[in-house]
Amino acid sequence: MKKVLIIDDEEKLRTLLTKIISLEGFEVVQAGDCKSGLKKLEHNEIDVVLCDVKLPDGNGVELTKQIKTSYPIVEIILLTAYGNIPDGVQAIKNGAFDYIIKGDDNNNIIPLLNRAIEKVQLTKRVQQLEKQLGNKHSFESIIGKSKFIQQAIELAKKVSPTDTTVLLTGETGTGKEVFAQAIHQASCRNTKPFVAINCSAFSKELLESEMFGHKAGAFTNAVGDKKGLFEEANSGTIFLDEVGEMSLELQAKLLRVIETGEFIKVGESKPTKVNVRIISATNRDLEKEIENGLFRKDLFYRLSVFQIKLPALREREMDIEALANHFTKSFAAKTNKKVKPLSSEFIDVLRQHAFPGNIRELKNIIERSVILSDTDELFIDSLPGELLVAQIVSKDKKQFSAFSLESAEKIHIQKVLNYTNGNKAQAAKLLEIGVTTLYRKLDEYGI
Repeated sequence: MKKVLIIDDEEKLRTLLTKIISLEGFEVVQAGDCKSGLKKLEHNEIDVVLCDVKLPDGNGVELTKQIKTSYPIVEIILLTAYGNIPDGVQAIKNGAFDYIIKGDDNNNIIPLLNRAIEKVQLTKRVQQLEKQLGNKHSFESIIGKSKFIQQAIELAKKVSPTDTTVLLTGETGTGKEVFAQAIHQASCRNTKPFVAINCSAFSKELLESEMFGHKAGAFTNAVGDKKGLFEEANSGTIFLDEVGEMSLELQAKLLRVIETGEFIKVGESKPTKVNVRIISATNRDLEKEIENGLFRKDLFYRLSVFQIKLPALREREMDIEALANHFTKSFAAKTNKKVKPLSSEFIDVLRQHAFPGNIRELKNIIERSVILSDTDELFIDSLPGELLVAQIVSKDKKQFSAFSLESAEKIHIQKVLNYTNGNKAQAAKLLEIGVTTLYRKLDEYGI
């Protein structure tokens, strides 16, 4: 219930206001002075304070400042018998929601309370969403108990409170942006922007404009001034994904930003200053790129002050089940389906796969399986053919190439059997072969 605190030394007025406000569905708490009012705030979850300006042990205008310091969400409406402009101005400066005169504005109290409550509820909602966002991008949201992923998490936790540049390395799809967001969330910059850019997604000219911005007329189609992402990320964190794809010319400009904290926009002559933390990521071997003359050694040393290597999914096989079930739950919710936890058979097939695309590939496989599922359970026949080939090959004495006709036939028979829940007569009918032929093929393929 919405709760209001009335602070006024006039008991009759407090009682009258309490009756009026209670009839509108508010819960009301009373206090006669500043001291008791602060105690009521300490022991109750108050939304709005109605406070007299002149109190026996203090002044409502000064009390407003004190309340807003300790309880910033609480809104305060000041009541005065003798209004004056300087008090009203100071009250608003101290954080009061409004300043009204007793008697003259009595009819406005309820509408004013409702508007104040709306503001409180909106603020609480924003805080709740910010908390959810923080939890989503925290280290606790990273799934995995295996040794290598836990080592990476521990390193990231240690570097997070600093402003040190971080270089995340590892294969494509290992979760480098997830780590970058977690590092930002655990840093003192977490209330400021986190801006990500994929350096491989733009040409050299466009990437410079995206990163540093440009002035109107700097090049064709530059019809207006544009802020770059470094400027957007000011006071926060910028994540440079696939930094190894950056041209040497742009690498020199990035080095200048790291060393001086300033850059020059495309088409401008004066520098722009920024204060950003840089986290970069690459799936390339930058030291080899340096040997081949494709990456600056001085920039590499600046970016890799603290380097964290993220393990490939094949190096953390024990995490596949937890990750797969997490993605299943997530995609089931998005598609409004109820899906059971994955069966051991389904997980076994996943574990036999090498996952060259790592976590991203696993995520895509699960999304596909959820979409194809017509029941509350995911069956292995919804998996891509290459995973089923791997499963069959691992079980058979006779091994076939993934591209052989036998492999394709084997997979098809297995899918039909799964469809018929093991009913061989029905499977033979669907395959348009005799039951005897089906049994011979089952024996031949070890199904």
